[in-house]
Amino acid sequence: MADLFNTSAASETANAPTDETQAPRPLADRLRPQVLSEVIGQGAVLGADGPLGAMLGAGALSSLILWGPPGVGKTTIARLLAQATDLHFVQISAIFTGVPDLRKVFEAARMRRGNGQGTLLFVDEIHRFNKAQQDGFLPYMEDGTILLVGATTENPSFELNAALMSRAQVIVLTRLTLADLELLTQRAERALDRALPLKAEAREALLEMADGDGRALLNLIEQVMAWRLKAPLDRESLSKRLMRRAAKYDKNGEEHYNLISALHKSVRGSDPDAALYWFARMLEGGEDPRFLARRITRMAIEDIGLADPQAQARCLEAWQIFERLGSPEGELALAGAVTYLALAPKSNAVYMAYNAARRLAKKTGSEMPPAHILNAPTTMMKEQGYGAGYAYDHDAEDGFSGQNYFPDGVKRPVLYAPPERGFERELKKRVEYFARLRSKRQGERGT
Repeated sequence: MADLFNTSAASETANAPTDETQAPRPLADRLRPQVLSEVIGQGAVLGADGPLGAMLGAGALSSLILWGPPGVGKTTIARLLAQATDLHFVQISAIFTGVPDLRKVFEAARMRRGNGQGTLLFVDEIHRFNKAQQDGFLPYMEDGTILLVGATTENPSFELNAALMSRAQVIVLTRLTLADLELLTQRAERALDRALPLKAEAREALLEMADGDGRALLNLIEQVMAWRLKAPLDRESLSKRLMRRAAKYDKNGEEHYNLISALHKSVRGSDPDAALYWFARMLEGGEDPRFLARRITRMAIEDIGLADPQAQARCLEAWQIFERLGSPEGELALAGAVTYLALAPKSNAVYMAYNAARRLAKKTGSEMPPAHILNAPTTMMKEQGYGAGYAYDHDAEDGFSGQNYFPDGVKRPVLYAPPERGFERELKKRVEYFARLRSKRQGERGT
């Protein structure tokens, strides 16, 4: 059972000479870095000033959570950390490992420790363990039986429990840039002893297809090299032979929230190009257009408000068009609404006024309205003074009485403060006009 979790043995087998009956090792495995300095694209964490580089320099490696997208080197880095610190490397996957297997791993690590060797336990997809299973690692981390290195593509702050997070440092690994992928391509060409049979624009397209995933790129390179082409391919010919890798997008995960945040902030920032880009990214990732219709309507309410009263109507109209026409025509209507919102004048005055009104409502509790604006449907209520002194605004000069409508004892606040933008310029004039009239009426009443 120990061999089941020990990929050191598996690695030794993979590096052994092959005979004619064995399939050739995948390119991604053959090009796996042998030392940390060979890892491409993660210099920010592995460099001398990076968190891992600093730990190794000080000789004090701690438990880690490696968080990053697929194909950026999480497994490789974990293996090389064990090599750099003379720890026995054990790898398990949270998908295939149960509690009995974990007990055997911990017991083997304890025996190994008794013989003077530590264990680096690498747990792939650690977020797949439930919170109770995650707690099972804690005593073995605390007593030094294992040094835990977990790998996850999900946000650890959402998926891992607080106790585990407090005992492990989170290291963020980033997707590979096009420059990183080009370096990896050159490394593959040297290993294969020939250049990719692609024209410059097709080579760039191949890197884009990998979408920041080094392992995916090497798999694509293997496919291209296997074609044994007589002449280099151009971009169009390559696109016909290879399917573009689907963009990473989880409709229920962090990526969903990251992209809707980017769309919302692009609209708020009056950038129609960026807004359309994030809108398209979400649709291409399989997002439900109805979710987007609802959210862009929210943007109109929150960030445009009365600066352009037509914005909300435009969103609702686009939403209705989508419901009637479906895709793709309906999506074009939503794209039009996104563009309109990005270019509309912005104001959060109503949004801020409403929040201020809610805070005031909570603060004042169950204060009664002033008696003069209370309804008095019964004789007893009239005798109690309900409705007494109410001034009917239509009978007042300028159709405005200027009476107080807040509870007695509550100082009149200013909740709605329209800016000098869009239609709210006109509303600001009205607010100021009624404020002047109110002051005049109060002077006339001596209040």
